[in-house]
Amino acid sequence: MLEILKYLKARYLSEKGQGMVEYALILAFVVAIAAYLSNSGGIGGALKDTFDSVKDELGKKTLGGA
Repeated sequence: MLEILKYLKARYLSEKGQGMVEYALILAFVVAIAAYLSNSGGIGGALKDTFDSVKDELGKKTLGGA
């Protein structure tokens, strides 16, 4: 009986540790992707350029342009 308890304890405690490691790896992956996308060469730069061009076009329209 003691051997069964030791086995169950080792099995379930090790899975908790494995779950925490998997969670940490997924979190690190998401942070790395977010950091890459927020750089000026990523999606953030493209969005900023798009909004700047829209702002410039709207500025031309309100200043009496075509």
